[in-house]
Amino acid sequence: MKKKILLLEDDIALAQTLQELLSEAGYNVDMVHSGNDAIDASYEGSYDLYVFDINVPDLSGIELLGSLREADDKTPTIFISALVDLNTIAKGFEVGADDYIKKPFFPEELLIRVNAKLAQKSQDIEYENLLYSPSKKLLYKDGSVIPLGEVQECLCDVFMHNIGSVVDKSILMDCLTQPSDTALRVALNKLKQTTGLPIKNVRGVGYTLEKS
Repeated sequence: MKKKILLLEDDIALAQTLQELLSEAGYNVDMVHSGNDAIDASYEGSYDLYVFDINVPDLSGIELLGSLREADDKTPTIFISALVDLNTIAKGFEVGADDYIKKPFFPEELLIRVNAKLAQKSQDIEYENLLYSPSKKLLYKDGSVIPLGEVQECLCDVFMHNIGSVVDKSILMDCLTQPSDTALRVALNKLKQTTGLPIKNVRGVGYTLEKS
């Protein structure tokens, strides 16, 4: 599955150059040219990385990222900007940026930074059409987040880290607020209905999520 990048850049020529470079490197790149368009794109799909220019129409990159972070969007973000004063750079990191590249820059420099940042996310776990991000505790189906409650989130984390293994029932019980065999069965059935995960009971031992 290709890593997805949302690129916000209002300089059309530069945006196309960067999109082409990142696409040739194997990334799936969605390109937008205004802050509002970036907000819409971020709500409609999930991304592995944001690359935002700061000085763009409608909503600055800093305001945009601030809004996303307030909405609990923790997607790694690289700012690219001609604004090189220390105050702007400081604000960029304060709102949650992971990196900052000053314009002008060689497009290849962005690719190096992108590769480095996404290499840190390589621990994401894929299972059929699902993608689980342990760092965010989020489960995606076909690119969209599947809402999970606290108990389901805990159970999902255990199974996604133990695909193909039998998980002892006592480990799963730790995810429950009031542990019991009945509560565990109810929680697992709810998880299966919500996610489609084919979790199976291994009688007398525990449960398993078989390899896809």
